[in-house]
Amino acid sequence: MTENSTTDANAIRDNELDEELADVLIAISVITKRLAKKISEANEGDKE
Repeated sequence: MTENSTTDANAIRDNELDEELADVLIAISVITKRLAKKISEANEGDKE
């Protein structure tokens, strides 16, 4: 394998890892938002 094709393969792998990391971070963000909403609703229910 030439150095050029190795570099291309690494770049593709890096892009795939970046996309996977972005998906994981989005999922964490969504879950965090849902948990924050549930906590907020629970706190409002306790105050009433």
